[in-house]
Amino acid sequence: MLFLIGFLVTFSINAQQDIIAKDYFKKGEYEKALLEYKKLYAQASSNINYINQIVKTYQELEQYDEAEYFLIKLMERIKYPSFLVDLGYNFQLKNEFDNAKVYYDKAMASLEDNPNNVFAIARTFQSHSILDKAVMAYEKAMVLKPEFNFNLQLAQIYGEQGNIEKMFNSYVNFVESNPTSITNIKRAINDFILEDSTNENNILLRKILLRKTQEEPNVLWNAMLSWLFVQQKDFRKAFIQEKAIFKRQPESLEGIEELATICVGEGEVETAKEVYTFLIDTAQDLETQLSANQNLLNLKIRESLKEEYAIINNEYLEVFNRYGKFSQTLDIQIDYAHFLAFYMNKTAEATKFLEKTLELPLNQLQQAAVKIELGDILILQEKFNQALIYFTQIQRNLKNSTISQEARFKVAKASYYKGDFKWAESQLKILKSSTSQLIANDALDLKLLISDNKYEDSLQTALRLYSKADLLSFQNRNDEAITILDSILENHKTEPIIAQTLYKQGLLFEEKSLFEKAKANYQAVIDNYRDGILIDDVLYRLAQIYVKHLFEPELAKALYEQIIFNHADSIYFVEARKHYRALRGDDIN
Repeated sequence: MLFLIGFLVTFSINAQQDIIAKDYFKKGEYEKALLEYKKLYAQASSNINYINQIVKTYQELEQYDEAEYFLIKLMERIKYPSFLVDLGYNFQLKNEFDNAKVYYDKAMASLEDNPNNVFAIARTFQSHSILDKAVMAYEKAMVLKPEFNFNLQLAQIYGEQGNIEKMFNSYVNFVESNPTSITNIKRAINDFILEDSTNENNILLRKILLRKTQEEPNVLWNAMLSWLFVQQKDFRKAFIQEKAIFKRQPESLEGIEELATICVGEGEVETAKEVYTFLIDTAQDLETQLSANQNLLNLKIRESLKEEYAIINNEYLEVFNRYGKFSQTLDIQIDYAHFLAFYMNKTAEATKFLEKTLELPLNQLQQAAVKIELGDILILQEKFNQALIYFTQIQRNLKNSTISQEARFKVAKASYYKGDFKWAESQLKILKSSTSQLIANDALDLKLLISDNKYEDSLQTALRLYSKADLLSFQNRNDEAITILDSILENHKTEPIIAQTLYKQGLLFEEKSLFEKAKANYQAVIDNYRDGILIDDVLYRLAQIYVKHLFEPELAKALYEQIIFNHADSIYFVEARKHYRALRGDDIN
């Protein structure tokens, strides 16, 4: 017990001395640091950290002879190969390059006796920024002991040196023997490529991967090529690679499904349609076929004109003829009812269809999903009280579930649409702590909208108009919503709801492809409400408009830059930095 107490006391004292020594070193008070490190070394003469710090401190003081003497005496006692590198580096600092070479060569020669020495030797070369020697050490050790794989370390060094071709080759060689590391390797490579397919580094990586596919066919190379093409937004080329993977591994369509999702997110509609059609024709399992059908139909709805709705209606009916109206097709049935009500204005037919769906043998979660849609259709018709019945049933039957919280949010939203802001706010307060982050965020946004604007005037005129416009937007009556938002902008110019109104109207302009008008709204928020909570939203959306629709990359770059430097906590930060880097055309060599 006394021994243990003594040990703990000694450990505590050493830890304090170590902190003091580090602090002196950090402040540049090297004489004091050296004194403290010598005390520590006297108590633990084999501690590599104390040894290294004594040598570094001597060198900072330009006491190279003292460092040399210390290392030579040390090597008489401890045969540790990295000390040879340290001594060589000390001679290098004295400009005695011949002597430095002698010790570097001795360190390299020690690998022949024990290739395991490479871990200490190469790491020490790297710590002194002698990268060529570190490369030589890793390469020599891999020859002497073939089971060693230092391609990852080599790739990182080549990257530091700016030798991009060797870096790419090393990463590729590493992932070949460690396929599970592919995600980390992609992340590392991503720092050296751009969205621009004509970028020198992109071309170089593509050539390396294509050569690999020819020399030693492996789905790894197809996967990496697919990833590269996705980064370059060459989605059709990515699709070719994913189909090549599927031919060799027909048991999985995961990569193709993921590509379809990416295409939709990037607005690459035609390629997304091709991918979903391929999944429908190729997948052997019902779940994948149904998911592809559902996503394809949703995509077509989003891109179609009213005159084409009848064609889509027939396509839904064809799906039901092929697969039936069972619990397996429940999601498509709900989507179809939504399409009937919100796009074809056939609310009675949609309601009847879903009531028939409820007669299927569904579990409680499935029934709740149907009732959520039924409630939405009733809100579409402004039958708020009837909608609340369905939402309340869900809350009662599935307490504390995510769908129950969604139903509560629907209750709050219905009350908000009706102008019952007090009840809506009471429900939203509960949802701020929802287990679903999406619901919690939506609830917080709506609560802030209400609380920030309900006291401005006793009649809450502007807020009521805004909620009406919000409802019209929900009902796909965007032109009417825009008109009401115009009246707010005209008649309530001094009220705090103006920023939110400009933003909401901007979103509706975007939906109608009125990008110049959306631009004007977002710019108004930037000019007049820079300190508001919407600023990062409008900066990002306006930047995206400049890139995708108005073709003003320099203006977009300036907006992305504002997010990067002024809004580091924004949800758009990562994407803004990525787009900014691509627009700037960073020299990443």
